Amino acid sequence: MSTPHVLLGLLADGPKHGYDLKRAHDLKLPRAKPVAFGQVYATLGRLVRDGLVVPAGQDRDAGPDRTSYELTEEGRNALKEWIAAVEAPMPHLSSVLLAKVVVALLVGDADQAREYLAAQRAAHTVRLRELTGVKTDAAASLSDVIAADFGIAHLDADLRWLQTTLDRVADLHREVTTR
Repeated sequence: MSTPHVLLGLLADGPKHGYDLKRAHDLKLPRAKPVAFGQVYATLGRLVRDGLVVPAGQDRDAGPDRTSYELTEEGRNALKEWIAAVEAPMPHLSSVLLAKVVVALLVGDADQAREYLAAQRAAHTVRLRELTGVKTDAAASLSDVIAADFGIAHLDADLRWLQTTLDRVADLHREVTTR
C-alpha cells in the first residue's frame, strides 16, 4: 500500500491535521496495518517537500498547535494518476514461503521442509477461519467483508500452493540438492 497516496486520498475532501489523517486511515482501512503517527507526520513532510500538499492553517483544541494540510493541484493530479495506474501482477515468482522451503531442503532433509509446510498450512488455516468469522459477523461493515474476501482469496491460493508443494517435496529435494 502506498501511504503517501492514501493520505492524499484522505485529504481530497478537505484539510486535515495528522491526528485526523491517522484516525481516518485506521477507520477507512480497518483491516490494513495501522499507520503510526510518526509515519503520518514524516509522510506529510515529504508530501509538503514534493509540493503535493501545503499547510492550510493551525488550530488548538486544548493541546498543542496542530497544522492542517490540504492538497495542491499537483497533489490532486498525482492522486488521480496513482488511482488510474494498473498494479503489475507479482513481478517475481518468489516468496518467503518458497525461500524457506528451498533453504530447509538445502540445510536439512525433506522432513524439515514437510514440517515447515504443515505448520505454515495450519497457521494459514487459523487465519482463514478468523477471516471467515469476520464475514459472518453481523456487526461487520461492508469494508470489513470486502477486506476479508481479499484475505481469504490470498490465503486460499497460498493453501493450495502449500499442499501442492508438500506433495512435491521429495522431487524438489532431489532437484535442489543436485544443482
